[in-house]
Amino acid sequence: MGQTNEYAHRKANKTIKLVDASGNPVAGKEVGLKQTNHKFLFGASTFDAIEVANKSVDSDRLAFLEDKMDKFMDVFNFATLPFYWAQFEPEQGKPRTEELKVAAQWLKKRNIALKGHPLCWHTLTAPWLLDMSSEDRLKAQFARIERDVSDFKGLIDTWDVLNEVVIMPIFDKYDNGITRIAKDLGRVGIVKEMFAKTRETNPGATLLLNDFNTSINFEILIDGCLNAGVPIDAIGIQSHQHQGYWGREKLEEVLDRFSHFGLPIHFTENTLTSGHLMPPEIEDLNDYQIDDWPTTPEFEERQAKEVEEMYSILFKHPQVEAITTWKFSDEGAWLGAPAGFLRKDNSPKPSYEVLKKLIKGDWNTTMTSKTDDNGMLSFEGFLGEYDLVYGDKKVSFKLDKDGETVQMTI
Repeated sequence: MGQTNEYAHRKANKTIKLVDASGNPVAGKEVGLKQTNHKFLFGASTFDAIEVANKSVDSDRLAFLEDKMDKFMDVFNFATLPFYWAQFEPEQGKPRTEELKVAAQWLKKRNIALKGHPLCWHTLTAPWLLDMSSEDRLKAQFARIERDVSDFKGLIDTWDVLNEVVIMPIFDKYDNGITRIAKDLGRVGIVKEMFAKTRETNPGATLLLNDFNTSINFEILIDGCLNAGVPIDAIGIQSHQHQGYWGREKLEEVLDRFSHFGLPIHFTENTLTSGHLMPPEIEDLNDYQIDDWPTTPEFEERQAKEVEEMYSILFKHPQVEAITTWKFSDEGAWLGAPAGFLRKDNSPKPSYEVLKKLIKGDWNTTMTSKTDDNGMLSFEGFLGEYDLVYGDKKVSFKLDKDGETVQMTI
């Protein structure tokens, strides 16, 4: 019974009046109610979908990637697609729009919600920006937003508009065009400009400000942006935990600090490894370069426990709307870390099974109910999409919030 209260904000009540084609109540009959999708966004970065949708690899590789995507879609309903400028448009004027569009359409057709990542970031930005004047560089960034947000409107309506702005103007690993823009405009200035352009191009989009920096510096930036009238729709928090699980205390402390803005929170890039932990003295995670970082049975159990606790804490928090694990599979994972829910051979780890049980079991509403003499039935369920099944007939509907009685014809 405890779960009802714990997750009350994730649920709603619905009363349905079931009638036949003639409008007569379907009375005293048993019907099935099956949740087919969550309103909450459970996601992962799914760059493999590009090769699968475009069939751009040989048949053996394609079969392997299709198996991976099947396992992804068996649990998740949200995918992040890559728009890193250096890779998306390596040569100016020749973006990979069609290839990405085919992948986006393929995922959308399978009822997967989509996010584009990112529109403005100093890392992996177009190298050719450095050949331009300050004025032309800013124009190119605006044009990039206008083109890509416009081209994908209706397919991708959620964007990480800017990534890692806290470090952006002081980033010193190498020169790049976006850090130069950030120096010219300042942090709040660049956020304001990029959000304005994105909002103008797709007024209905969900726009995120995303960062790995969870210190007071990110809070100050968000505060400055909101005071400057920047229309941030959600705060994106990266949680790459290669050096160890944050734990309940830190997680709740981060949630507490960032929830006071009153905005939805997305955990955009979550990493929990099933191997040894990166040494704590490493400051920039990119500096940890090793030949082999294996997954082990012992650490897979640890990862499963951490995944279960972290997802439960986040799902319980009323302002959290999305959790994206950064690497769904160990294959090709950032830094070679065993950070996926699948091993390199696509076999599921315990963390995959734990998460599937939560999303498809504990947090899912599937039940049978009987209509009364007037064809009425009432139920409480987790928010999302449902099928009502009666015999060989089916009606799909959404459970979004407590509402008036709805009539369905079956």
